Amino acid sequence: TPTYEAFGASGGAKDAWPMWAPDGKTLYYMSDRGGEENLWVHRVGGTEVKALTRFTNGRVLWPQIAYDGSAIVFERNYGIWRYDFARNAVSEVDITLRGVSSEMSAERPVMAQGFGSLAIAPDARKAAFAARGDLYVVGTRDGGEATRLTSSAHVDAEPAWLPDSRRIVYASMRGTAWNLFVQDAVTRTERALTTGDARNYGARVSPDGRRIAYQRNANEIRVIAVDGSDDRRLAQADVGEPPFGGAATLAWSPDSRFVAYAASGAGGYGNVWIAGLDGAPPRQVTFGADVNVGGVQWSPDGTYLLYRSAQRTEVARIIRVDLVPRTPRFREDQYRDLFGPTSPATPTTTPVRDSATRPVAPDTSRPVARPARPNVNIVYEGIRLRASVVPTQGLEVGALLISPDGRMLAFTAVAGGQQQLYTWPLDELARDPQLRAVTSTPGGKNSVQWSPDSRELWYLEGGRITAITVESRQVRTVAASAETDAAFEAEKRAVFDQARSYLAHNFFDSTMRGVDWNALAARVAPYVEGSRNPDDLRRVLSLMIGELNASHLGISGPTNGAVVIPMARLGVHFERAALETGGRYRIAEVIAQSPAAVAGVRAGEQIAAVDGVALGSGVSLDSLLVGKVGRRLVLSVTGGAAATATRDVSLQTISLATEKALRYRQWVEQRRAYVARVSNGRLGYVHMFDMGQSSLDQLYLDLDAENQSREGVVVDVRNNNGGFVNPYAIDVLARRSYLLFTPRGSFTSPARGSLGQRTLERPTVLVTNQHTLSDGEDFTEGYRSLGLGKVVGEPTSGWIIFTSNVQLLDGSSLRIPFTRVTDAKGVDMELRPRATDILVIRQVGESYSGQDKQLDTAVRVLLEGLPKKD
Repeated sequence: TPTYEAFGASGGAKDAWPMWAPDGKTLYYMSDRGGEENLWVHRVGGTEVKALTRFTNGRVLWPQIAYDGSAIVFERNYGIWRYDFARNAVSEVDITLRGVSSEMSAERPVMAQGFGSLAIAPDARKAAFAARGDLYVVGTRDGGEATRLTSSAHVDAEPAWLPDSRRIVYASMRGTAWNLFVQDAVTRTERALTTGDARNYGARVSPDGRRIAYQRNANEIRVIAVDGSDDRRLAQADVGEPPFGGAATLAWSPDSRFVAYAASGAGGYGNVWIAGLDGAPPRQVTFGADVNVGGVQWSPDGTYLLYRSAQRTEVARIIRVDLVPRTPRFREDQYRDLFGPTSPATPTTTPVRDSATRPVAPDTSRPVARPARPNVNIVYEGIRLRASVVPTQGLEVGALLISPDGRMLAFTAVAGGQQQLYTWPLDELARDPQLRAVTSTPGGKNSVQWSPDSRELWYLEGGRITAITVESRQVRTVAASAETDAAFEAEKRAVFDQARSYLAHNFFDSTMRGVDWNALAARVAPYVEGSRNPDDLRRVLSLMIGELNASHLGISGPTNGAVVIPMARLGVHFERAALETGGRYRIAEVIAQSPAAVAGVRAGEQIAAVDGVALGSGVSLDSLLVGKVGRRLVLSVTGGAAATATRDVSLQTISLATEKALRYRQWVEQRRAYVARVSNGRLGYVHMFDMGQSSLDQLYLDLDAENQSREGVVVDVRNNNGGFVNPYAIDVLARRSYLLFTPRGSFTSPARGSLGQRTLERPTVLVTNQHTLSDGEDFTEGYRSLGLGKVVGEPTSGWIIFTSNVQLLDGSSLRIPFTRVTDAKGVDMELRPRATDILVIRQVGESYSGQDKQLDTAVRVLLEGLPKKD
């Protein structure tokens, strides 16, 4: 079997779509080694490769060779092309479409969930929300059919009410620009606040209702009067570009004179700044060293700020920053206040009940009395020392909000795998300050906000409008519905504009990898117009996106909502020949710890029946396992030691995902035993499936006492598809011992481990291959650059960018690589595979022999570096 090297090095070019000629001796494929994508040919056993086509532009996609080897057809420039071997010529194939059109008809589906951007009006009588790119208003008391405020082919989002509870300011994407608009919900008249080609997001209305703070692009905080005048920049700062940052970081002071915002500074650390309307330069008020900072909240009395701060794998904390030195409050003051002047009772919006004692919306017939707005004073001197952590008992904090009366903090947090709402009293003199879980339902909570009277919390759960009374924890869901438009002909242009705009302003390379993005969009636009359904559209967008020639990039459709009935698994592998030739389910292997293994099923036995139903002609095992995940089954098995005996075994089935996990763990244990055997017990072994948190946790488990007792450990990241925890895994291998602890009468141990740090402190060798991707490649780079040991195997894939997804109007998911990754010398890692110190390429079929040349080499290299034994 030829190895990879036998076909010659391509010099960093991209080779894909191999096709064998009928004679089995000639290989055709696509390559860009000549600068542009063309068809190439290679004769097996020779060294010469040559191009069949001579295109100077465009893509060569999905080539397929005819069965008789007479031609290759492929896609190019949105058409079908053919290379004819007899004529040695290439030409475009003329295609005339016939049959029923795949064009979608317009629909008007009614949504009762899936809403976004909830905003409760100041009078608490109505709520605005977004649904499929339009804005709606519905009553908070009775719900019902919502009234549509906007109706267009563009995207409207982020509604915010003005204090009159009549006008709404929102962001609207028209073309590729985002601008702010104000609409009177009664007269239905709309007025633009901002214009132009910029991206204006995240409107925040000042408490006095006179101004709106907002973000422009990724680097400006601005303020504009509600009538559209006095539009000016407050600050220039790195605030991030939606959809991956910004927008939710602005907070007005209660006297409407300052705006607080979170921004990134040197080192990527996020902190909070304050900008005043008086034109003075912004001032930094926090000085942390975390990278994930946001959720800024200004206390109603104006004396402090709260914000969320965290590192990637650490629990997010809530930080309080006192803007003035905090004056102690004493319980004795409460007694003195009992004899002070009285004030009129404050009207409230206490919830009323109907005849069935069901909680209904607050009584809003009387306005909520609001305290006088304070005159905010900020003492910058010594502010660095006035930061403190709000106790949240280790919960992973999400969104946070201070109640309008300033007495309570609400925040979202995940506990036990479920997101809930919690409250924490902000009153220093609260007699029993407790962290309380307000909700107990399993769904995610977003768009959380307080009611104006501080008695209720409103939020979206599962896209449904929900309210909960904080004290009694009584939940009320507003049964709202929204009639939407799903007219593909109009919607497709908005989806196209969203995709190209998000990429233009978030793609990691500002030069778009040399592509004239606007010109490409203009060339693609007619094909967008020609799309007849979402699949057509995503196909066109995929081709456009592909021109960027980057990894971690693409577009995919939404889930169709179809219910898939899973098939149960037993935890066995069958003999292929017995199954294909005779339909016999003879077991070749039993996966360790699987249901079959626990039940005592053995290799060599044959499954004859399931729950009394015999397997045979017309009855497959799969048909008897559909919908049986987690169920008890009785297998009738025969064969094995007593060839004619049949016995029944009971087991509980598992899912495919669980079986795959068991199969993987068995593979790891086999590699671990293999390394122990070929090293004569001197070396240990660990493998990282990916670079996710669960794999990091598994690494901690796998570096057990046995591995810690070995002279060295083989670290295997082959087929690792990435994640984000590479620096934490590197730390485990990079830490070195500098102290030893010896308790009296006990064992001597490294101080790091005794003090709680995960550490190996043993020589290692790294094994990698061409299927190691992304953060697995970052791990490989870190291992080499820090000199932790030799790297054995194959160069990695060269797919190294930091990425995330954003949802488009039609539910499609667009993946955007938005952070460049370079090595310590500043050289791009994308499309540059991480090299090995010792190249070892496994030949095709080697795994069937039970040999692993890469592990063999790694063991030899590591043993050679160990001290010689006497």
